[in-house]
Amino acid sequence: MSTAVRTDLPGGVVRRGWHSLTDLLAGWLRPLAWINLAVEIGIVGTGGLVRLSGSGLGCPTWPQCVNGSIIPVAHQEQSWHKFVEFGNRTLTSVVGVVAVLLILAILGHRRAGNRQALLLPAFGVLAGIALQAIVGGISVLTDLNPFIVAVHFLISMVLVATSAWVVWQIRTHRLVQVRRELRWLGTGTATIAAIVLILGTAVTGAGPHSGDAAHPARFSFSPQSAAWLHADMVMLFSGLVVAMLVATSMAGARSAMRVWRLVAIVTVLQGIIGYTQYFLGVPGALVLIHMLMACLLVVVVTWGVLSLYPRTLPSVATTDAVRAATPVHH
Repeated sequence: MSTAVRTDLPGGVVRRGWHSLTDLLAGWLRPLAWINLAVEIGIVGTGGLVRLSGSGLGCPTWPQCVNGSIIPVAHQEQSWHKFVEFGNRTLTSVVGVVAVLLILAILGHRRAGNRQALLLPAFGVLAGIALQAIVGGISVLTDLNPFIVAVHFLISMVLVATSAWVVWQIRTHRLVQVRRELRWLGTGTATIAAIVLILGTAVTGAGPHSGDAAHPARFSFSPQSAAWLHADMVMLFSGLVVAMLVATSMAGARSAMRVWRLVAIVTVLQGIIGYTQYFLGVPGALVLIHMLMACLLVVVVTWGVLSLYPRTLPSVATTDAVRAATPVHH
């Protein structure tokens, strides 16, 4: 009697383990999408702390923290700033792990249409995290060049918007078709919001919080002029948000109107914080709140635009419900 040897066992075990992992994470798809969005916003906050505490060069080189060591060392002259900067660098790994888990959860999701729709932005977030690490390193190697630092922040805004897109896609929404002119208005409003963000980085880059307490690097133009231009664009954006509220109400797009109402609320709060910090001499605490509110504004504006485009692909919640309700015939 001969005994057959199963040469495919290791590969089969690996495949079963892989499918078990992705299937397990698929049940966590919604929480992981929210966690991914939260950590993207969170690392903007920690990056803001680095800048506002003057710790941008706490680790004076990159990818090492100091020549000869990837972690801070006792004899560094940067004092406590080295721990602030190194802590922010370390959090990049956490954000990356969350993005990988989100991708695995999407891969475990059995609805092919949804999977394809979600994978591209999820991989985009992961690629963006890697790009952010490189741009952050360049900002250190260029002694916090304000242009590079501004690009660093704006990439974060793109990642926040993409993460918000993923969260939107996995939820169920009752949306109605709207006229293309309304969609154009929504897209135009989002474009003005992007310009507001760009001008905001110009204000910060010309202001007192450069990121390095010892040798501040700033744009050469007047921070007051940049702030006025930024405020003018905020006024235009606010007017467009009001127009979106009126237009969605007249179109009977109630879900979209609710989202744009959120945009209006966040815009008002952000404006109050912005003007308050300007007249108080730009205190660091208010600047940090202003940065985090900018992230929240990006989230709701992204959702506002998406609310004007009813998707043809079913949401995760819808397809799960359909699968549960479908009888299985043996």
